[in-house]
Amino acid sequence: MSNTPQSTGRRVVAEVTVSMDGYSGTGPDDDMSWCMDYITSPQTEITYEGIWRGADTVVLGRTNWEGFTAVWPGITADPASSARTRELGEWLAKVEKVVFTTTLDQSDLDKAAWSNARIGRDPEADVRALKAAPGRDILITNSASIIQCLLRADLVDDLYLTIVPTTLGGGLRLLPDNYASTWRLAAATTLPDSGAVSVHYTRP
Repeated sequence: MSNTPQSTGRRVVAEVTVSMDGYSGTGPDDDMSWCMDYITSPQTEITYEGIWRGADTVVLGRTNWEGFTAVWPGITADPASSARTRELGEWLAKVEKVVFTTTLDQSDLDKAAWSNARIGRDPEADVRALKAAPGRDILITNSASIIQCLLRADLVDDLYLTIVPTTLGGGLRLLPDNYASTWRLAAATTLPDSGAVSVHYTRP
């Protein structure tokens, strides 16, 4: 298999928050408390906005779907939330979403406050089909297991990492074992109000 993704009109964009030691979470029940202070700053919101506004499809794993739909409606409705946060919440509620899961079915998704979501079973096959269809970017947001699968399949075109100044010492690593690839640094931004660093890599 080639180490370079096939060029298409739609780009697959992976966005994930990682610790300094390369973990994207502490485990399946991770509440992201280890990174929330770093990813809710005004500068981080601006960085995220530059990513999500280019997408019209979001790809999620089950854990993130359940976590996001549990908290985001309340965040979006909270008048104390910033305007950018509320806009992101409104966009997430309406944008096309593909949820990869082996335990949920469509009726489970239909019960959530978010609309326009459907079940996916095979990340590689479904994302290949999405890339071949008309549209804008396909965004995988913070779902490390899905990102790992798509990295192995050479389907990720852009990788956005928000590296926060903390170590976890264990958990779920973002990059799969025995995965070799070459990337090009497109941008790197220091976020001094949070101490995090935003890095954008693309495939050459």
